Amino acid sequence: MADYFTLTKEQLNAEKAALEKQYADYKAMGLKLNMARGKPGPHQMDLAMDLLKMEDYTAADGTDARNYGNLEGLYEARALFGDVMGVKPENVFVGGNSSLQLMYNVMMIGYAFGFQDSPCPWSKVEKRKFLCPVPGYDRHFAITEELGFEMINVPMTPEGPDMDMVEKLVAEDDTIKGIWCVPQYSNPDGYVYSDETVRRFASMKTAAPDFKIFWDEAYIVHHLTDEIIETPVLLEESRKYGNEDRVFMFTSTSKITFPGAGVSALACSENSMKEICKRFAIMIISYDKMNQLRHVRFLKNKAGVLAHMQKHRRRLVPCFDAVKDTFAAELTPCGNIAHWTNPKGGYFISLYVMPGCAKRVAQLCKDCGLILTGAGSAYPYGKDPDDSHLRIAPTYPSLDEVETASQLLTVCVRLAVVEKLLAQ
Repeated sequence: MADYFTLTKEQLNAEKAALEKQYADYKAMGLKLNMARGKPGPHQMDLAMDLLKMEDYTAADGTDARNYGNLEGLYEARALFGDVMGVKPENVFVGGNSSLQLMYNVMMIGYAFGFQDSPCPWSKVEKRKFLCPVPGYDRHFAITEELGFEMINVPMTPEGPDMDMVEKLVAEDDTIKGIWCVPQYSNPDGYVYSDETVRRFASMKTAAPDFKIFWDEAYIVHHLTDEIIETPVLLEESRKYGNEDRVFMFTSTSKITFPGAGVSALACSENSMKEICKRFAIMIISYDKMNQLRHVRFLKNKAGVLAHMQKHRRRLVPCFDAVKDTFAAELTPCGNIAHWTNPKGGYFISLYVMPGCAKRVAQLCKDCGLILTGAGSAYPYGKDPDDSHLRIAPTYPSLDEVETASQLLTVCVRLAVVEKLLAQ
């Protein structure tokens, strides 16, 4: 292997022919591999099966979890999530199995009714906008796109979103109604917002009185190293500046117990809690309290959650290492054709290939039986301006499958880059 940028046209053509031979060999294998979504694998979900062995559904306060009532959730479930997120139980609302559903419903409250601090419903704001750190989570962007928000890209850094840009935009434009954030092990880069970034979010001046921060703590306990990284609690930081009403924090057990049958929660101010309960009470009498109680008995508290996540880590670290080791061995010697993140937690690795190549890489992979998240999906409207980003999800396949997929992926990256260099 040699630096592609030092090769002659003849040498590049020879490399292309060799890569096409490797690619054909993979294609002949009839592979069916999927690294498209951040799904836990079967061995991870098996870790939580004891959760289903419970028989007594009487909560600590005597509540029968099988019946109606307790819109905000069982108190011990609110306490569990409060412990994990660093807030009081009274500031926690416990929902069903999906934090994304909670985000959608809170967005719909803003859209249809506005919040307690809104001059009017967001739907009445003609040119409403939302800030989107990029690369980011495609399902976040899908919500704001569906509701007709103009989405504004904000570059991500290892410290979090470009806060100079965020502060300038929100101070000048009252049609900007919020921002999506994944502050810990961000999706997909795996960055952790710095303490300064969190404080700037808590204290910044906004032109919109009803500006909201959708703070998705999806990976708050999903550590991949011995280091337990924690960030300041945005809701509590915001109280210091009288801005607690702007914060909605979300989390769930989707990647702790069962993605299809976990428990979600949001944390917010007392004023916001009254507002969302007023709206949610029309929609639902209560979420699944039996499942809430099962999770409380199984996980117990934050320490119990962290102990359970250590079991996940033993399964995941070899898969993440396999991807990064393969990238280093197969891509680094080829020169500056790609770089990737080295996350300390979360569910993804960001792979940045030479600009103009990501869609070609994804198509080559697909044609050979490896499904990746669509190139560009980590950007609003699916438009990566550089066509360079790919989100790699090493969690669901077996270790053997991850190793095969990583090898194939590097062949596709190298082939796409050689094609691009020859075309130039």
